[in-house]
Amino acid sequence: MKTVGIIGGIGPESTIDYYRSIIAVYREQRPDGSSPSMVINSVDLQKALRMLDGNELDALVDYLTRELHRLSGAGADFAVLSANTPHLVFDDLRKQSPLPLISIVEATCDAAEAMGLTKLALLGTRFTMQGRFYPDVFSRKGIRLIAPDPDEQTYIHDKYFGELVKGVFLPETRQQLLAIIDRMKERDDIGGVILAGTELPLILRGAHRPGISFLDTTQVHVQAIVKELLA
Repeated sequence: MKTVGIIGGIGPESTIDYYRSIIAVYREQRPDGSSPSMVINSVDLQKALRMLDGNELDALVDYLTRELHRLSGAGADFAVLSANTPHLVFDDLRKQSPLPLISIVEATCDAAEAMGLTKLALLGTRFTMQGRFYPDVFSRKGIRLIAPDPDEQTYIHDKYFGELVKGVFLPETRQQLLAIIDRMKERDDIGGVILAGTELPLILRGAHRPGISFLDTTQVHVQAIVKELLA
């Protein structure tokens, strides 16, 4: 059996969701009661955020590369980042990683293409909504991504770090996030929304809107992880 190495802790709640989801999906495909082999390296969220805020991207690559070496030393065969935002440096990280990496962005793009989606809202941290790492991958498949308006981005970003990464999931925040999606459907004619922050599915899981497909990036990533575990 292969072993997946997980860079976790960014944030803790979504790392727990990854762990549970990988086990659940693995057991669906291996109903013999066995469990997947995982190694989790929980890194310092605040340290990574300081590097992002300071645009110290080379330092972030160095930091994550060191943590990937720890996973390699612990016996992992391949690795993932259990968060969207660090994929800002994914291309550089992949070049330096001692382990093969499975990208949450590439996996989500494949899922969107399979669903026939051509125009999607992109929700996540400000780093994700304003970055190029999602649009650059999706544009290769002819899929257009639309970020929320600046005021909406500020709201999402502030709630993300003020509440969601701390494990605080309030009904009023869920309603406001859904209201943003509704406005984007009306304003931008989106056919789907990418929950490109692994805490967003935790507050929006089970949400439905007519004519809108919700792409849970955690679950998409987990499917790709289990496929590799069983390869």
